[in-house]
Amino acid sequence: MRSTRLRKFALAAAATVLVLTPAGAAYAGSGPAPEPAGKSDRAATTAPTAQGNPESKRARAAGVCDDAYQIGATGYIKRGGATIASVKQFYSKECNENYGYLWVWDSFRNGAEPYDLNLGVFSYDRDMVLGEITISDTKLQELWTTGTDTAAECTAAVGTLRPEGVPLPAQAASEKRC
Repeated sequence: MRSTRLRKFALAAAATVLVLTPAGAAYAGSGPAPEPAGKSDRAATTAPTAQGNPESKRARAAGVCDDAYQIGATGYIKRGGATIASVKQFYSKECNENYGYLWVWDSFRNGAEPYDLNLGVFSYDRDMVLGEITISDTKLQELWTTGTDTAAECTAAVGTLRPEGVPLPAQAASEKRC
């Protein structure tokens, strides 16, 4: 008897869900992915972001052109198996330059003592790092290189983070782009 009541309850609940769910309804995660944010969307804010905002205060101070966008896959700096920073490469069609970008993750930064950061754009063609910047004893979250005249070369952004008291830095590179 009890199992009959449970079956009737389950069928009634299922019927209610079907009746209350409109045909063609969209839910989070269903449907096409949104278009990437355009320049006008980014320009609305000058805050630094994990994705990289060429309109941020530090990006502007480094001379990053505001049409810059990420090229290639992100590299991840890890320490003890945990990701502590991201390294990305950006390209500006308007300025015909590449830039390196490093973002220190909150999960590391919030509890860390000051650390050292190094960032640059590695040219595979010249076998050297260009636009290199080093900041020591800092708690910065965002770092940009200046523009590098490497748009016609194979490049990758390269970055390091050395926590206080650790003799060697952890490092990563973004995907090689040609």
